[in-house]
Amino acid sequence: MKGDFFHLVNRGVEKRRIFLGEKDCLRFIHNLCDFNNTNNVVLPYWMRRKHSDVARPREELVDILSWVLIPNHPHLLLQERINGGVSIFSKKTFGGYTKYFNEANERDGVLFQGRTKIIKVTQESHFVYLPFYIMANPLDLIEPDWREKGIQNFKRAINFLEEYEYSSFRDLTGKETFSFVINKELFYKVFHTNEKKFKQDFINWLREKRFRGLDFKKFEP
Repeated sequence: MKGDFFHLVNRGVEKRRIFLGEKDCLRFIHNLCDFNNTNNVVLPYWMRRKHSDVARPREELVDILSWVLIPNHPHLLLQERINGGVSIFSKKTFGGYTKYFNEANERDGVLFQGRTKIIKVTQESHFVYLPFYIMANPLDLIEPDWREKGIQNFKRAINFLEEYEYSSFRDLTGKETFSFVINKELFYKVFHTNEKKFKQDFINWLREKRFRGLDFKKFEP
Protein backbone atom coordinates (compact mmCIF):
# COMPACT_ATOMS: atom_id res chain seq x y z
CA MET A 1 0.00 0.00 0.00
CA LYS A 2 0.99 3.62 -0.41
CA GLY A 3 3.74 4.48 2.10
CA ASP A 4 4.94 0.91 2.60
CA PHE A 5 8.58 -0.03 2.04
CA PHE A 6 9.71 -2.87 -0.20
CA HIS A 7 12.95 -4.58 -1.12
CA LEU A 8 13.20 -5.90 -4.69
CA VAL A 9 15.79 -8.42 -5.86
CA ASN A 10 16.12 -10.92 -8.67
CA ARG A 11 19.04 -12.90 -10.05
CA GLY A 12 19.94 -13.94 -13.55
CA VAL A 13 18.68 -17.36 -14.57
CA GLU A 14 21.27 -20.05 -13.78
CA LYS A 15 23.09 -17.30 -11.84
CA ARG A 16 24.27 -15.87 -15.15
CA ARG A 17 25.60 -12.32 -15.55
CA ILE A 18 22.85 -9.95 -16.60
CA PHE A 19 25.00 -6.81 -16.67
CA LEU A 20 27.81 -7.53 -19.10
CA GLY A 21 29.28 -4.05 -19.17
CA GLU A 22 28.69 -0.33 -18.80
CA LYS A 23 26.07 -0.18 -21.56
CA ASP A 24 23.88 -2.73 -19.78
CA CYS A 25 24.25 -1.02 -16.40
CA LEU A 26 23.36 2.37 -17.84
CA ARG A 27 20.32 0.92 -19.58
CA PHE A 28 18.97 -0.59 -16.34
CA ILE A 29 19.72 2.58 -14.36
CA HIS A 30 17.93 4.81 -16.85
CA ASN A 31 15.03 2.35 -16.88
CA LEU A 32 14.68 2.90 -13.13
CA CYS A 33 13.80 6.49 -13.96
CA ASP A 34 11.98 6.03 -17.28
CA PHE A 35 9.64 3.28 -16.05
CA ASN A 36 8.90 4.96 -12.71
CA ASN A 37 5.84 6.51 -14.27
CA THR A 38 2.13 5.72 -14.35
CA ASN A 39 2.24 6.60 -18.06
CA ASN A 40 3.54 4.07 -20.53
CA VAL A 41 6.91 4.72 -22.14
CA VAL A 42 6.33 5.94 -25.69
CA LEU A 43 9.73 7.01 -27.05
CA PRO A 44 12.51 4.48 -27.74
CA TYR A 45 15.49 4.54 -25.40
CA TRP A 46 17.80 6.72 -27.53
CA MET A 47 15.06 9.31 -28.01
CA ARG A 48 14.28 9.32 -24.29
CA ARG A 49 17.91 10.25 -23.63
CA LYS A 50 17.91 12.90 -26.35
CA HIS A 51 14.57 14.46 -25.45
CA SER A 52 14.46 13.94 -21.67
CA ASP A 53 13.87 17.68 -21.22
CA VAL A 54 10.53 17.49 -23.01
CA ALA A 55 9.23 14.34 -21.35
CA ARG A 56 5.53 14.08 -20.60
CA PRO A 57 4.31 15.01 -17.11
CA ARG A 58 5.15 12.25 -14.65
CA GLU A 59 3.28 10.59 -11.82
CA GLU A 60 5.81 8.34 -10.14
CA LEU A 61 4.91 4.85 -8.95
CA VAL A 62 7.55 4.63 -6.22
CA ASP A 63 10.29 6.56 -4.47
CA ILE A 64 13.65 4.84 -4.93
CA LEU A 65 15.64 5.13 -1.70
CA SER A 66 18.67 2.99 -2.46
CA TRP A 67 19.88 0.59 -5.13
CA VAL A 68 22.86 -1.37 -6.38
CA LEU A 69 23.71 -3.44 -9.43
CA ILE A 70 25.85 -6.57 -9.06
CA PRO A 71 26.88 -8.43 -12.26
CA ASN A 72 24.17 -11.07 -11.81
CA HIS A 73 21.49 -9.22 -9.81
CA PRO A 74 20.14 -5.84 -8.68
CA HIS A 75 18.83 -4.74 -5.26
CA LEU A 76 16.29 -1.93 -4.82
CA LEU A 77 14.72 -0.33 -1.73
CA LEU A 78 11.47 1.43 -2.58
CA GLN A 79 8.62 3.26 -0.93
CA GLU A 80 5.28 2.93 -2.67
CA ARG A 81 3.70 6.19 -3.87
CA ILE A 82 0.42 4.70 -5.11
CA ASN A 83 -1.31 1.45 -4.17
CA GLY A 84 0.16 -1.34 -6.28
CA GLY A 85 2.92 0.92 -7.57
CA VAL A 86 5.77 -1.42 -6.65
CA SER A 87 4.30 -4.33 -8.61
CA ILE A 88 3.73 -2.18 -11.71
CA PHE A 89 7.21 -0.69 -11.44
CA SER A 90 8.78 -4.13 -11.08
CA LYS A 91 7.03 -5.56 -14.14
CA LYS A 92 7.92 -2.57 -16.30
CA THR A 93 11.54 -2.33 -15.17
CA PHE A 94 12.53 -6.00 -15.20
CA GLY A 95 10.39 -6.81 -18.24
CA GLY A 96 11.80 -3.86 -20.18
CA TYR A 97 15.37 -4.82 -19.34
CA THR A 98 14.78 -8.44 -20.38
CA LYS A 99 13.46 -7.28 -23.75
CA TYR A 100 16.48 -5.03 -24.25
CA PHE A 101 19.00 -7.70 -23.16
CA ASN A 102 17.50 -10.40 -25.38
CA GLU A 103 17.47 -8.15 -28.43
CA ALA A 104 21.01 -6.90 -27.79
CA ASN A 105 22.38 -10.43 -27.36
CA GLU A 106 20.19 -12.21 -29.93
CA ARG A 107 18.65 -14.54 -27.39
CA ASP A 108 15.14 -15.63 -26.38
CA GLY A 109 13.49 -16.70 -23.16
CA VAL A 110 13.64 -15.66 -19.54
CA LEU A 111 16.57 -13.66 -18.18
CA PHE A 112 15.75 -13.70 -14.47
CA GLN A 113 15.14 -16.77 -12.31
CA GLY A 114 11.41 -16.55 -11.77
CA ARG A 115 9.41 -13.62 -10.51
CA THR A 116 11.16 -10.72 -8.88
CA LYS A 117 11.11 -10.97 -5.09
CA ILE A 118 9.00 -8.09 -3.77
CA ILE A 119 9.55 -8.21 -0.01
CA LYS A 120 7.65 -5.90 2.27
CA VAL A 121 9.96 -4.55 4.96
CA THR A 122 8.20 -4.93 8.29
CA GLN A 123 10.91 -5.54 10.92
CA GLU A 124 12.62 -2.50 12.40
CA SER A 125 15.99 -4.28 12.56
CA HIS A 126 15.83 -4.97 8.84
CA PHE A 127 14.56 -1.52 7.92
CA VAL A 128 17.26 0.40 9.78
CA TYR A 129 20.18 -1.51 8.29
CA LEU A 130 18.80 -2.59 4.92
CA PRO A 131 20.30 0.38 3.00
CA PHE A 132 23.72 -0.50 4.46
CA TYR A 133 23.30 -4.13 3.50
CA ILE A 134 22.15 -3.30 -0.04
CA MET A 135 25.03 -0.92 -0.71
CA ALA A 136 27.62 -3.25 0.85
CA ASN A 137 26.82 -5.97 -1.69
CA PRO A 138 29.60 -4.95 -4.13
CA LEU A 139 32.08 -6.13 -1.49
CA ASP A 140 31.28 -9.63 -2.75
CA LEU A 141 33.41 -8.75 -5.78
CA ILE A 142 36.59 -8.21 -3.73
CA GLU A 143 35.96 -9.95 -0.39
CA PRO A 144 33.43 -12.76 -0.95
CA ASP A 145 33.51 -13.86 2.73
CA TRP A 146 32.99 -10.45 4.33
CA ARG A 147 29.66 -11.48 5.87
CA GLU A 148 31.15 -14.49 7.62
CA LYS A 149 34.70 -13.36 8.37
CA GLY A 150 34.42 -9.59 8.40
CA ILE A 151 36.39 -7.26 6.17
CA GLN A 152 40.09 -8.07 5.94
CA ASN A 153 41.28 -4.85 4.29
CA PHE A 154 38.98 -2.11 5.55
CA LYS A 155 40.55 0.85 3.75
CA ARG A 156 40.49 -1.02 0.45
CA ALA A 157 36.85 -1.98 1.00
CA ILE A 158 35.65 1.58 1.67
CA ASN A 159 37.64 2.94 -1.26
CA PHE A 160 36.10 0.29 -3.49
CA LEU A 161 32.55 1.19 -2.42
CA GLU A 162 33.25 4.89 -2.91
CA GLU A 163 34.46 4.26 -6.45
CA TYR A 164 31.82 1.66 -7.39
CA GLU A 165 29.63 3.56 -9.85
CA TYR A 166 26.57 1.33 -10.00
CA SER A 167 25.17 2.08 -6.56
CA SER A 168 23.33 4.85 -4.73
CA PHE A 169 26.17 4.97 -2.17
CA ARG A 170 28.02 7.66 -4.14
CA ASP A 171 24.95 9.88 -4.43
CA LEU A 172 24.03 9.51 -0.77
CA THR A 173 27.55 10.45 0.33
CA GLY A 174 27.88 13.52 -1.89
CA LYS A 175 29.54 12.10 -5.02
CA GLU A 176 26.64 12.61 -7.39
CA THR A 177 26.61 10.06 -10.17
CA PHE A 178 23.00 9.07 -10.87
CA SER A 179 21.19 11.56 -8.65
CA PHE A 180 18.12 11.49 -10.91
CA VAL A 181 17.30 7.95 -9.74
CA ILE A 182 16.83 8.32 -5.98
CA ASN A 183 14.82 10.61 -3.74
CA LYS A 184 17.79 11.65 -1.62
CA GLU A 185 15.85 14.12 0.52
CA LEU A 186 13.27 11.47 1.41
CA PHE A 187 16.04 8.99 2.25
CA TYR A 188 17.63 11.41 4.71
CA LYS A 189 14.23 12.19 6.24
CA VAL A 190 13.14 8.56 6.60
CA PHE A 191 16.44 7.42 8.12
CA HIS A 192 17.05 10.62 10.15
CA THR A 193 20.44 11.21 8.57
CA ASN A 194 22.45 13.34 6.15
CA GLU A 195 25.44 12.88 3.83
CA LYS A 196 28.08 13.00 6.55
CA LYS A 197 26.17 11.03 9.19
CA PHE A 198 25.07 8.33 6.74
CA LYS A 199 28.61 7.69 5.58
CA GLN A 200 29.96 7.51 9.12
CA ASP A 201 27.15 5.23 10.31
CA PHE A 202 27.73 2.98 7.31
CA ILE A 203 31.46 2.76 8.03
CA ASN A 204 30.79 2.01 11.70
CA TRP A 205 28.29 -0.70 10.73
CA LEU A 206 30.95 -2.42 8.65
CA ARG A 207 33.88 -1.81 10.99
CA GLU A 208 32.06 -3.07 14.08
CA LYS A 209 30.55 -6.04 12.20
CA ARG A 210 27.02 -5.05 13.18
CA PHE A 211 25.70 -7.08 10.25
CA ARG A 212 26.45 -10.27 12.17
CA GLY A 213 23.39 -11.73 13.78
CA LEU A 214 21.03 -9.98 11.37
CA ASP A 215 19.10 -12.40 9.18
CA PHE A 216 19.05 -10.92 5.68
CA LYS A 217 18.62 -14.26 3.92
CA LYS A 218 15.14 -13.45 2.69
CA PHE A 219 16.55 -10.37 0.96
CA GLU A 220 19.01 -12.45 -1.07
CA PRO A 221 18.26 -13.43 -4.68
